[in-house]
Amino acid sequence: MANTLVLADHDLGRLSPSTARIVAAAQKLGAPVEVLVAGEGVDGVAAEAARIEGVTRVRVAQSAALATLSPEALTALLETLAPQYGAIVAGSATIGRDAIPRLAARLDLMPVTDVVAIHASNRFDRPIYAGNAIETVVSDQPRQLLTIRASAFRPAGQGGSAPIEAVDASGVSATARFIGAHRTESDVPDLATAQIVVGGGVSVGSADGFRLVAQLAHQLGAAVGATRAAVDAGYAPNDWQVGQTGKIIAPDLYIAIGISGALQHLAGIQGAKKIVAINTDAEAPIVKIADVALIGDLFTLVPELTAELKRLGVRA
Repeated sequence: MANTLVLADHDLGRLSPSTARIVAAAQKLGAPVEVLVAGEGVDGVAAEAARIEGVTRVRVAQSAALATLSPEALTALLETLAPQYGAIVAGSATIGRDAIPRLAARLDLMPVTDVVAIHASNRFDRPIYAGNAIETVVSDQPRQLLTIRASAFRPAGQGGSAPIEAVDASGVSATARFIGAHRTESDVPDLATAQIVVGGGVSVGSADGFRLVAQLAHQLGAAVGATRAAVDAGYAPNDWQVGQTGKIIAPDLYIAIGISGALQHLAGIQGAKKIVAINTDAEAPIVKIADVALIGDLFTLVPELTAELKRLGVRA
C-alpha cells in the first residue's frame, strides 16, 4: 500500500498541535505516514514534525512562493507529489480547506472532507446537516484526498526520530500577492485543540461581562469560546467563535456560560466529553444535554465558582 502524506499545519515557526492529531488519524489508513512541511525558514517546524510518533519521514519544501502557504503554490506542490502517495491528508482548517479541494479538481478526484472517524482505508465518517447526522462514505478512488477534523482524534505521542529530507520546490509559484496579516495576541490554549474550554453566550451581556468567562478560563488553564450571537454583538473576537460557522471543538470539558444551545453551536461542541451548563433556564437545549447543570444567575455563579477553584488551589 502506498504511503500517506500529511500536510503539516504551522504558524510563526511552530508546528500546530493539530498536526499530531492529523497524524494519528492518518495512521488509521493502515499505511506508513509521512509529513510534508511547506513554507520558508521552516527547519524548526520540520524538526518538531520528526518527533511525532509514527512518522516515517518528514519532507521539507521551502521557497518564497510557499512562505505564506499560498493555496495556489501549495496545490501545485502537492500535485507534483501526489503520484507517490495513496492518500493525502490535511486538517479541516484554513490551509486544508483551501488546498485539498483545489488538488482534487486538478486530479479529477472527489475529496472527503471534515472526516471525524476512519474505519478503513476507504471508509470514513463525516458530519452532515449541521452535525445532526453522521454520513459514512465509501470511496473506492485510486487515491484518497481527505481533510480531518483534528479535534475528533487524540494526538499521536512524541519521541519519534523520523529522517528529514528536502523536496525541490524551485518550480512552485504563486499568482496571488500576500499583503499582510492581522493577528490577535493571546496566551490561552489553542481553541481547536484545548482540553478545557469555557464558552460564553450573548447572555453575558457585554465585552466587560466576558471578563468573567476569561477569568474562569484562566483559573482552569482553558481556552475561551463564544457563540456566534456573542461574537456578532461585539462581546468577543471572531476567533473565539465556536459552532458550525466557527471552530469545531472536542474538549474533555466544556463549560457553557449563558448559552442557550442553538443548533449551530451544538454542532461545534458535539465532540465534548463532558458539558457543564450555567444558565437561568432549566429548559434550555444545552441544559438538557449537559452532564452537570447549574441553574442560576451567571453573574453570581461564575465568580463563586472561580473563587472556589482558587480556594481549592485549582490552577492552570
